[in-house]
Amino acid sequence: MKAMKTARVLNLENIGMALAILGLVVVFQAMGTHTTKKDGAWLQTVKPQPGLYLVATPIGNLRDMTLRALDTLAGVDMIACEDTRVSGKLLAAYDIDRPLLPYNDHNAARQRGKILEMIASGKSVALISDAGMPLVSDPGYKLVRDCLDLGLYITSLPGANAPLTALQLSGLPTDKFCFLGFLPTKEKARRDILQEWKGVKATLVIFESAPRLEETLADIEIVLGDRDVTVLRELTKMFEEIRRGKASLLLAHYRENGQPKGEIVLAIAPPPEMIFSDDELSNKLKAALETMGTKEAAAHVAEETGASRKVLYEMALKISKS
Repeated sequence: MKAMKTARVLNLENIGMALAILGLVVVFQAMGTHTTKKDGAWLQTVKPQPGLYLVATPIGNLRDMTLRALDTLAGVDMIACEDTRVSGKLLAAYDIDRPLLPYNDHNAARQRGKILEMIASGKSVALISDAGMPLVSDPGYKLVRDCLDLGLYITSLPGANAPLTALQLSGLPTDKFCFLGFLPTKEKARRDILQEWKGVKATLVIFESAPRLEETLADIEIVLGDRDVTVLRELTKMFEEIRRGKASLLLAHYRENGQPKGEIVLAIAPPPEMIFSDDELSNKLKAALETMGTKEAAAHVAEETGASRKVLYEMALKISKS
């Protein structure tokens, strides 16, 4: 009798477990079987509405592609890309087969009209670059502007971005920053640009090539002073490398160890806070007033010191009257 009761309990337990398992199966079926394969439920095959889709692509690590980007690239009528060979490899990795249209600095003027006509006729077009966010140091601005002028739909699919990744890893202030793209290749032009940004109280982020790294570090030290700089190389890739230090020390390192390889981003610290006494400001204003008017002198000293232009103008008026 006791054995029969035990058997009934076990049977009830088995039935309960079976019902629980059945319930889980129903739940999973309702949710869908989620896989990372192209034909899995992660890929939504809804066709995008007519318009221009600005799609971010990985800057190094192929797995930094977003699910939304994959959905869109698989569904648009055409993909405009910087280099069909580079983009072809990316799309092949995800088994996406869509028509490609080259769109770069050399042919943008010719291709822009084709893209606008496609969108206006009810087609969807994705714009991608070789790496990162389209339009960031890559062509696309004029295409976006023309779409806006024609009232065409535009949206952005954010993702991997080298300047922001570099800023995060730089160890420098992130509350204010400016992205300058690539600096000019000529020394004078490069130094002129750095001089323009010298007094800006923000972290500066720039792209640079490995062959010009030493020249740029030298110009940073000469124009901006020996500031803290972070050199970020091959971001998100297997051989990612980050070096932090004064511009002079980094320059010495690369001169001793040779030119690095790969793609490089530089992050430059803001200028150090300078505090000037009233006597120091007054002396600077007096020197400026010898060759400038009151307003010009106040503006000049304000740019040099970071002091209030209004306060300096009032001080300059008093000096001029004395």
